[in-house]
Amino acid sequence: MSRVVAIGEVSIELFRGDDGRYALSFGGDVFRTAVRFGRLGVPTAFATALGDDPYSRTIIAAMEAEGMATDLIVRIAGTKPNLTLIDTATSGERLVHGWRDGAPAHHLFSVHGWGAVAEAMTLARLVYISGITLSLYDNVGLGRLLATLEVARERGARIAFAGRFQPQGWGGDAARARAVLAEALCRTDIALVNFADEALLYGDVSPAATLDRLAAAGIAEVAVKTGAEGVLVMSGGEASRVATEQPTTTGQTTTDQADPQEGAAVIPVAAWEEFDAGYLAARLNNQPPEAAARAGLRLAEDAIRPRGPDKAANGPRNGPAKDPIGGQVPPCH
Repeated sequence: MSRVVAIGEVSIELFRGDDGRYALSFGGDVFRTAVRFGRLGVPTAFATALGDDPYSRTIIAAMEAEGMATDLIVRIAGTKPNLTLIDTATSGERLVHGWRDGAPAHHLFSVHGWGAVAEAMTLARLVYISGITLSLYDNVGLGRLLATLEVARERGARIAFAGRFQPQGWGGDAARARAVLAEALCRTDIALVNFADEALLYGDVSPAATLDRLAAAGIAEVAVKTGAEGVLVMSGGEASRVATEQPTTTGQTTTDQADPQEGAAVIPVAAWEEFDAGYLAARLNNQPPEAAARAGLRLAEDAIRPRGPDKAANGPRNGPAKDPIGGQVPPCH
C-alpha cells in the first residue's frame, strides 16, 4: 500500500492566548506532521489509540476532515486522550503542562488490535515515528514496535525517525531514552533530528558532531535541524548545509542553542514538524536531500509567518503548533 503510516499520540491542547482565554485544539508532534502530509497530497494513515469519549470522536472526525486515514486507530473503552495546557512566559518561552496518566496512546502495541497496526506498517511506503512516540510505550510495546519496523524494512518500507527528546516523557531517565533511541536508530533509513535535543541527550558540541555520530551509527540519510543556521544534510557520505531564507524572527524559543545569524529566520520548535513533512514529501517524490531540505525549510518558515486565525482541524495559527492541528527490545540485525 503506497501510503505513509505515522505513529504517535494526539492530545487535547488548551493554549492560553494574549487575552488570557484558552483555545481548544488537538496536538502532538507526529500528528501535526501527519496533518501536513495530507495537505501536501501524501496519502497518510495515523496510528494511535484513543478512548470512547466525545473528544476522541472529535479527534477522529478532525482527522477525516483533513483526509487522513483512521483505520489504524485502536479504541480503548473507558479512557481519554492526554490533556496538555500551554502557556507562554514573559520571556516568550512555551510552558507546557501535561496530564498523560492513563492516556490510551500508551497502550497501542499492547492491546487487542495492535496486530492490524503492525501489518499496515509492513505494507507502508514510509513509516514515521519520533522520540516522543518511543517514550509512550513500555517494554512490551517497544519490542513489538521495533520488531515490526524490521519487518517493514525487509518488505521495502523506509523508516523515518524524528529524534525529539522530552525529558519528562522518559521520567527523567536519560539512560533509558538513549538505549531505546539507539535501537530505533539502527532500524532507521532517514533521521531528522533537532540539534538542541541531541546536545541535551548526548552532549554533542556542534551540529557537525551530531551528524558524525549518526553517520557512524550507519544511518544513510540525516538532516540536523540547527535553528537559525538552517539544516545540515548528509546522504551518500556527503554533507552540505541548507540555509534558511526568510529574514524574519519570532519571539518563541527555538530548539537550537547557537546564536542566530543576523537576518536569518529563527524557527520555533513546532515549525520543525512542518519541516519533516516537507522534507519527507519531497523525498517520496524522488527529490534529492538538499532540495528536500529547502522544501522543508519553506514550510517551516511559512509556519512562523504572521497571519490571521487558521481554521485547521487542530487549532489556531497563533497556537502552540502554528498550524494544524515485560517484553524485551529485540537486538538490531
